[in-house]
Amino acid sequence: MPGISSSQHHVSRRAALGLGLGTAAAVALPGPRAEAAPGVVGGQRLGRPGVQVAPGAPRLPRLAAKSWLVADHDSGDVLASYAAHRALPPASTLKMLFADTVLPKFGRTQHHKVTAADLANIPFGSSLVGIQAGTTYSVEQLWQGVFLRSGNDAVHVLASMNGGVAETVRQMQARADDLQAKDTHVVSPDGFDHPGQVSSAYDLTLFARAGLKNDDFRGYCATKSADFPAGGRKTFQIQNTDRLLTGQGVRPYPGLIGVKNGYTSNAGNTFTGAATRDGRTLLVTVMHPKSGYEAVYEETAALLDWGFAVAGNADSVGTLVAPLSEQPKGAGAAGSAGAGAGSGAGPDGSPAAASSTSRLDDWALGGSAAIAALAGGGLLALRRRGRGRPSGRRRRLD
Repeated sequence: MPGISSSQHHVSRRAALGLGLGTAAAVALPGPRAEAAPGVVGGQRLGRPGVQVAPGAPRLPRLAAKSWLVADHDSGDVLASYAAHRALPPASTLKMLFADTVLPKFGRTQHHKVTAADLANIPFGSSLVGIQAGTTYSVEQLWQGVFLRSGNDAVHVLASMNGGVAETVRQMQARADDLQAKDTHVVSPDGFDHPGQVSSAYDLTLFARAGLKNDDFRGYCATKSADFPAGGRKTFQIQNTDRLLTGQGVRPYPGLIGVKNGYTSNAGNTFTGAATRDGRTLLVTVMHPKSGYEAVYEETAALLDWGFAVAGNADSVGTLVAPLSEQPKGAGAAGSAGAGAGSGAGPDGSPAAASSTSRLDDWALGGSAAIAALAGGGLLALRRRGRGRPSGRRRRLD
């Protein structure tokens, strides 16, 4: 389990590395380590195995998800994570990227008469809102179909309006690249299972944060129900499938403002949620809990509770990077590999010692140069390897 036990709190990173304070003789040449290469987007800590959390933070809840992340929406601080960059099928949470890409293209009062061609090639087994060829819909109604019912038919109509599925996929991938969502590979706009279509808890959180800057995006994902055209003058009611918003099957989460859930038999359950309490907004992404349809919501709620309990007093273990298009000119990808504040947990989820030695988590200790630096008392003078370099990390297509 990625949660932290009480006994784990007493295991220090210094002990795990076999380091004594100021003692170079205790350092052995390191063997292969299961850590990310320099330049991990959001900070080195986010590319490492095990729970990442700052020492002294409240105890994390017991979790079963394959990957999760909790972050502060405004500051971008990642407060804790587990396998944040693990590439996994995203299911309909990928619709956040679709909306962030396409939603600004059309006014909500614009109308479109749906054709059979608009509805062609929707994957068999897709979730549908019930769009009919020959019926005219407003753009607002189409987006309600996307956000509330996760309707792939609504996605395909909007994609058709946007130049087609292939063009929309191209634009989504370009937007993902701008957001520095390097774990994401887009194959379809709807998030349905396709070979090679993956994202990560980190990337999905980036999509949510970017989308929530748009008032329409924020309004749609917070809508609990709406009347939807049924042909002629008839309508039927659709309800949001986000159970933390509606309270269907689980307790509604106080202060929840969205964002998007997803499920396929291959992807399992995925969810990114945002909630506000006492003027503070948190983002949580949970991917693929081991069992139980409600688990993705229960674990999200538990992480939100934990994040609000931190109340801004815990150091971050990484950061949600800004889009490349919003960075100062000439900055490029330099901001993508932020080191992440705090000393945090080891690969087994145990916190590091709260001393300068624990900062070895963020230093590259390799070869005789590192040993010489330590022997000369130059521990804190070591340069971080790879800071400001592009990631170069390949997308893993599970």
